[in-house]
Amino acid sequence: MVIVTDDMIKQFQTLMEQIDEPLKITFKNIHQGYPTDTLMRFLKAREGDVSKAHKMLLDCLNWRKENEIDAILAKPIVPTELYRAVRDSQLIGMSGYSKEGLPVIAIGVGLSTFDKASIHYYVQSHIQMNEYRDRVLLPSATKKFGRHINNCVKVLDMTGLKLSALNQIKLLSVISTIDDLNYPEKTTTYYIVNAPYVFSACWKVVRPLLQERTRNKVQVLSGSGKDELLKIMDYSSLPHFCKREGSGSSKSKTTDNCFSLDHPFHQQVYNYIKQQALLMEEPIRQGSVHVDFPEPDPEDDNIVETLESAFKTIGDRNGLSNSLRELKINGG
Repeated sequence: MVIVTDDMIKQFQTLMEQIDEPLKITFKNIHQGYPTDTLMRFLKAREGDVSKAHKMLLDCLNWRKENEIDAILAKPIVPTELYRAVRDSQLIGMSGYSKEGLPVIAIGVGLSTFDKASIHYYVQSHIQMNEYRDRVLLPSATKKFGRHINNCVKVLDMTGLKLSALNQIKLLSVISTIDDLNYPEKTTTYYIVNAPYVFSACWKVVRPLLQERTRNKVQVLSGSGKDELLKIMDYSSLPHFCKREGSGSSKSKTTDNCFSLDHPFHQQVYNYIKQQALLMEEPIRQGSVHVDFPEPDPEDDNIVETLESAFKTIGDRNGLSNSLRELKINGG
C-alpha cells in the first residue's frame, strides 16, 4: 500500500498552482474546501507517482469542464416516470451511516436490469449520485459527526445474479471507468452479500487480476452479511436486503427499501435536483446529458474479457449439466 508523503503533496500542490483559472474553479468544486485530501486521493490512485497523479487530475478537470459536470445536479432526468424507471432498474440508494460516519451506499447488482432507458440516462444518473454524495452527503456527514468525511462504504447485493448479467458488462465497464478516473478512492470497502454460485465462480477468476489496492477493499460476506455488517453499523443503517437471512433485494415500495423512489434518501436527491434546476438562469431542456465516455484502462479490458470467458464457461457447464439431466430423465 502506497504511503503519501508531505513531499509528494508539496510537489503536487506546486503543479496545481500553475493550472489555468477555469480549471482552478473546477478543482474547488471537487475538493469542497479540502484540496490536500483530494490530492492524496489522486496520489493513492497512481501509487504515489506525482507526475501520473497530476495528469490524472488534469484529465479529470478537463473532463468535468467539457461535459459540464459542475452543473449536472441542475439537469434532472424528466419526466418523473422516467426518473423513477431509471432508479428502479438501477437499484442504488443510501441506507444510513457506518459507526465512523461514512454513508452506507447500497447497490442491488443482482437484480439491476438497466433496461428502462438508454445508456446515457444511466451514466447521467450515476454521475449525479456521485456528485450528490460529494457535494451534499459528505459535507453533511462531516458536519454531523464533527470530523472530515470524504468517502463511503458500499454494500453490493448479489441476489438474483444470473448469466444474463453479461449483457450489462459494457455499461458497468463505462461506469466503473468513469469512477476510477474521476472519483478515485471514494469507497473504503465494498461488502458483497447474498452471493450465488455464479458470482463466487467469477470472483475466483477475476480477483487475481485486480490491483492489490482494489482487492483489499472487497470483502465477500457470508449470507446476507448481517452479523459482520453490524460490527461497523447500527441495525437501522443496514440495507433492507441484509436485515433478514435470504431476504434478498425487494422492489416493494416501502420507506424501508432504500432502492425505492419513495425512500427518504431518493426524495431528498430528487427534490435537490429539481431545486437546483429552478435556480438556473436558463431552463434545462428535457433529455439526457451525453457525457463523453473515457477510454477504459487496458487492464480493465482484460478483466472484462476474462469475466466474459468465465461466464461462458459457467454457461457451458450449466448447459452440459442440463443436457445430462434431460438425458437421464428421458432415457430412464
